[in-house]
Amino acid sequence: MAADGSGPTRTGPKSPLTGAALRRAIMAIWCVCFCSLQWRAIGLLCDIPFGTLYTLFARWTRLGLWRRLLDCLIPAWRQVCGDKPRPSAVIVDSRSCHSAPTCFGRGFDGGKKIKGIKIHLAVDKYGFPLAITVSPANRHDSRGIVPVLHQLAGRGFKGTALGDLSYRGQRLSKAGEALGIAIQPSAGGHGGTFIPEGIRWIVERSLGWISRYLRLNTIFERTEAHLVAFIEIAFISILSRRFVRLLNPANQRPRPTNRL
Repeated sequence: MAADGSGPTRTGPKSPLTGAALRRAIMAIWCVCFCSLQWRAIGLLCDIPFGTLYTLFARWTRLGLWRRLLDCLIPAWRQVCGDKPRPSAVIVDSRSCHSAPTCFGRGFDGGKKIKGIKIHLAVDKYGFPLAITVSPANRHDSRGIVPVLHQLAGRGFKGTALGDLSYRGQRLSKAGEALGIAIQPSAGGHGGTFIPEGIRWIVERSLGWISRYLRLNTIFERTEAHLVAFIEIAFISILSRRFVRLLNPANQRPRPTNRL
């Protein structure tokens, strides 16, 4: 090109990924969530340009693909378990996570001594999220849960929301009643000891599930939508493995036996 003086020519848009390449791209995005690998590193490992991977992730997030997958998997799992597709009660709670200075927002949680962001969840009795929002860690639970209630009401949920004593207050109760959701706070422990009560402990298990995904322990995302997308990817992964074990009994884990 330098010899004849011609400039670079555009060959047109790249062909979309299909088949094995598309599966590799999806697994690469999952590895970013589970192992917290850098986009450039996972691009080298799967032999796909990291720009292509990040563009796919951003585009699918913008189109709401992850949320739509969850909206298909959660009712299907509830029906497999012999339950109705829509729950009559949800459990709400939050988790504070450390975040990098480049994160979309940071705050200091004085109770847990964490500088970062806070994840707010509303899950059903099986532990799968029906609504997810994020906020700076210095936002109180009674304020941070309001967008979650709006998401639940937008999806047609009418019922009870169970939570700890952080969700008590007349203002939050009135906000829930306006949306058709009754807030029922209750004590979850005594003297610093956690005491399971009813089904309210299930949200603690859900928060423990996402703590296994390293991308969700220290937050580096620059936008709230990308962080919510990684949380949804984590739960999609959990539900997918459950369906695989259900369809292939040979892949089920053996139950531990008590040895005397």
